Amino acid sequence: MYIGKDILKENIMKNFAENRKARFEYFIEKSFEAGLMLVGSEVKAIRAGRANIGEAYIIERNGELLIQNAHISENSQTGSAFQHDPLRVRKILLNRKEINEITGKLIMPGYTVAIMRLYPVGSLIKAEIAICKGKAQYDKRQTIKDRENQITIQRAMKGDY
Repeated sequence: MYIGKDILKENIMKNFAENRKARFEYFIEKSFEAGLMLVGSEVKAIRAGRANIGEAYIIERNGELLIQNAHISENSQTGSAFQHDPLRVRKILLNRKEINEITGKLIMPGYTVAIMRLYPVGSLIKAEIAICKGKAQYDKRQTIKDRENQITIQRAMKGDY
């Protein structure tokens, strides 16, 4: 079966889920590409766009990193015997050096690890996770001002202002 180039490009650039709130709430210091340990019905649901990572966060347990509170809806096309729990804890697949770096930052005050987006890499689903430092209220106000200024500049350049 032939798959056109435009379909491949569209699928490569697509994010299945994105945590836009994290960029507003945190300063992103370093990001990692990580694999996820998923079951088949979860993969189908993510590819269908039924994943929500807005409230998801990452914890460390027994030397492993786990995603908690990521909601991946049940797949309607999968039988009830093969369904997954939508809020189950999912394991993140990273090498030991990266896990040690992340857990070292997790114990420091003011730092957290957030899942930024889910995206395809070939036939796999990868997650971008980031070490983040929380923003203060005045930093958030500055972010809003910068965004509004950028919109004003874009409008002026377009001639719509």
